[in-house]
Amino acid sequence: MSQLELKSEIQRLKEENNALILAHTYQNDEVQDIADYIGDSLELSRLAANTPHQVLVFCGVHFMAESAAILSPEKTVLLPAPDAGCPMADMADAETVREWRVKYPQATVVSYVNTSAAVKAESDICCTSSNALRVVRSLDAEEIIFLPDKNLGSYIASQVPEKRFHLWPGFCRTHHRVTVEDVEKAKNAYPEAKVLIHPECQPEVSARADFVGSTKQIVEQVGKLEASIFIIGTEMGIIHGLKKRYPQKKFYLLTPGLVCPNMKKITLREIAASLQHLEPVISVAEPIRTQARLALERMLALS
Repeated sequence: MSQLELKSEIQRLKEENNALILAHTYQNDEVQDIADYIGDSLELSRLAANTPHQVLVFCGVHFMAESAAILSPEKTVLLPAPDAGCPMADMADAETVREWRVKYPQATVVSYVNTSAAVKAESDICCTSSNALRVVRSLDAEEIIFLPDKNLGSYIASQVPEKRFHLWPGFCRTHHRVTVEDVEKAKNAYPEAKVLIHPECQPEVSARADFVGSTKQIVEQVGKLEASIFIIGTEMGIIHGLKKRYPQKKFYLLTPGLVCPNMKKITLREIAASLQHLEPVISVAEPIRTQARLALERMLALS
């Protein structure tokens, strides 16, 4: 099928199955164009929990679809590319979280949504890059275990110096590879541009930004600033939405290396096949689902 035919078939199957297509801002351009909603992890988590649609096609990576299944076990959650994983999420495991709890008995465990259901089940509360600061500030605990992203954790720790942080040694391979030299090179190429960077980048990189924030916060910040040229320091998929939302402004990716191969695994063909066969289905077994749901619901209650 051509792209036009695939889009038509997806629309037909979506209506036939009462399905909703949710896409992360890092998805391929054509996937974003056919999605019902595009957003970051927090936005998509809310939508998954609240929509009346019984079939959710999650265009993202495995932990995102898994979170939707945790929050809405009565719904059919589809992940068109079941091998779309997250290397950072794989850097944390439930057994080690339990060991850290013993090592730091006074600490509250805050887990980034970029984790498995098993890790969420061992956590006190979840967070996204959009609400991590709010989540940490809301906690009575003076001691925090933050996992798995040490870069996001370092950024939050710098904003909440009154708390003590134990940072998991994980990181996003895509954001972590960005260097200070990349930032300086981009600034030299576009000296009038504002630099907007995701907190999953290393602290010394984020320190050179005009603004540090989640994908949603970056999009919103572009609209608030009078600048017309922006250097964007997060996964390249965000550029497509920025250009559509702010056609009068110019956007440049901080470095060509800002590409997540797992986020690019879903195509229109996989979406059509997923809707046709209503698979692959993502589900989470008990009691992990119920335990993980508590951590997610605590986060959503603050958002």
